[in-house]
Amino acid sequence: MSEHTITVAGVAVDTRHWIGGERVASTQTFPDVSPIDGSTIGDVSRGTAMEAAAAVAAAKAAFPAWAATSRAERARILHAIADGVEKRIEELAIVETTDNGALLRSHRRGVMPRVAHNFRFFADWLLSLEHEDFETRGHTNHVSWDPAGPCVLITPWNAPLMLATWKVAPALAAGNTVVLKPAEWSPLTASLLADIAAEAGLPAGVLNVVQGYGSEIGDALTSHPDVRRISFTGSVPTAKRIAESAAANLTPLSLELGGKSPLLVFADADLDLAVDLAVEQYDNAGQVCLAGTRLLVEESVAEEFTRRFVEKASALKQGDPRDEATDIGPNIHSRQLEKIDGFVQRAVAAGARAVVGGHRGDGHYYAPTLLTDVAQDSEIVQEEVFGPVLTLQTFTDEEEAVRLANGTRFGLAATVATGDPERAERVTARLVAGTVWVNCFFVRDLQAPFGGSRLSGVGREGGTWSFDFYCDVKNTVTAPNGWKNHG
Repeated sequence: MSEHTITVAGVAVDTRHWIGGERVASTQTFPDVSPIDGSTIGDVSRGTAMEAAAAVAAAKAAFPAWAATSRAERARILHAIADGVEKRIEELAIVETTDNGALLRSHRRGVMPRVAHNFRFFADWLLSLEHEDFETRGHTNHVSWDPAGPCVLITPWNAPLMLATWKVAPALAAGNTVVLKPAEWSPLTASLLADIAAEAGLPAGVLNVVQGYGSEIGDALTSHPDVRRISFTGSVPTAKRIAESAAANLTPLSLELGGKSPLLVFADADLDLAVDLAVEQYDNAGQVCLAGTRLLVEESVAEEFTRRFVEKASALKQGDPRDEATDIGPNIHSRQLEKIDGFVQRAVAAGARAVVGGHRGDGHYYAPTLLTDVAQDSEIVQEEVFGPVLTLQTFTDEEEAVRLANGTRFGLAATVATGDPERAERVTARLVAGTVWVNCFFVRDLQAPFGGSRLSGVGREGGTWSFDFYCDVKNTVTAPNGWKNHG
């Protein structure tokens, strides 16, 4: 076993970069810490501008051949990667749980199967991708998708492999080459993905994985003149920095950013369903960008809703995410925990009341929290906490509900609980959000567009929207009588 290999619950993980089909070590490393108990899992190669340049060069060199590879062959390799993921679901699940603290049962049953599905979906979508030709004054228009070139994909720590492959799969399917930069707080499954892709026959240089801090390697990647697409999921401040970096080369961006999403509960809703939806927002210790963290409840049912919510939320079991009975695991990092607690304590000092939680636990654990008596313009209502913290406000009618729901700088998602389909239609039409769920939550189909409005993002991905972003879309116009002298 290499000195650069660590063992995580019996699974060997290489901590070096993957560049041009080879493992590459850096002269420096950074510690990767498990949020479960605060222990150091191992030291990971810490990339710099040098590794960034090498990865982009490898992607650039591999691009012509991969772009020229037939759709059928690209799809075959993507399905082979999915096969590899499915064979290693248990290994991927335990490594990612150790690395980022999300529930092992969720990784086994939902997240890792979804990783494989990401590859299969975009492989199949590639084979069916076409527009019908259309005519303009007798001229034929033919739309095609040309591979754009090397893509830099920067992914977050809350669902590392699933969100990475949500980008990697369509970028590869489109015929592009990729430099993947995983979050430094959860880098390990990206390394395993490189192994799986190589075993599946993905040519060297088509997928590259580099690790490190944004200021040291991310800036070098996003400002590189040979990069033709950048896709980022993360915070608004980082997105602004990436946009500034990409501006010099006019590199197209796809940005999926923060959220402060509302969950609207009307008096005609199934109250048990509404409570279940609300408690579900604690999923992944609240580290979900789409979470409906602002509960907006019609005044006439607010007292009963709150009573049922407190009863259900208080029964959640928080603890080791490897335990099958655990409902909520730890938050990712001590810095994130400090941030969460700072939000809560400032809110309480300003007059908010914690009817559930409101305090830290041991280690990286934060108690599921519900704050009431919060003002619409308060920090806790306006800013993304990214932890197990919800707020509850009341409204008296639809007009006020929509005003409160739209009353932040964000617009990623919204959830509506109502028993009236006409109300649902009226309200959803007025909500500013990239995704709206009615009487459900987190139902995602890869053929649907996904992205945010306002500060929640730029652009849409999913289905054909992904190919529109990862390709240079071309229209070829042919005259009707241009073949007179042919043959």
